[in-house]
Amino acid sequence: MPTTPATAANSSSNGTAPSIMLELVDENGTTIGTAEKLAAHQAPGQLHRAFSVFLFDEEGRLLLQRRALGKYHSPGVWSNTCCGHPYPGEAPFAAAARRVHEELGVSPSLLAEAGTVRYNHPDPASGLVEQEYNHLFVGMVQARLRPDPAEVEETAFVTARELADRHASGAFSAWFMTVLDAARPAIKELTGETGGW
Repeated sequence: MPTTPATAANSSSNGTAPSIMLELVDENGTTIGTAEKLAAHQAPGQLHRAFSVFLFDEEGRLLLQRRALGKYHSPGVWSNTCCGHPYPGEAPFAAAARRVHEELGVSPSLLAEAGTVRYNHPDPASGLVEQEYNHLFVGMVQARLRPDPAEVEETAFVTARELADRHASGAFSAWFMTVLDAARPAIKELTGETGGW
């Protein structure tokens, strides 16, 4: 990974795993400080900046990922294409593109901002809390996926109807429906009215 001011703050020169720092924000999304990632998610949670990406194929199907079983937060559940946190000082758009490539091995096309949403979602399984000011992005995926198995257990492209069936019967991340509903206007603009989104 290239070193930038944002990534330099999250790297370690002594060979130990670095602490991942998140950007804390106020209710308006203004940066007010930083916190270590796990600490920010421990109850009651600290409001921090995040992003969620929704990528579609040329048939208008949404790319879902099932989170790797080894992840400490929400392992093994289905969620949107990619989600995560910008490094302190990193633009959400750049962070979203970076993480799509790190997790799925592709670069998104036509990636566009789709608004923000603020939520507070406890995760009953882990006891962690998602207190997030989330930047939403929609776009296309037009290359073959190369998922990182440390991040992604499996992927699936689904229509709106298939998603409804999966959501009714399978485990999804606590934040999934909140971010999907908030992104729907931009999704409809991208996929057209006939896509069912």
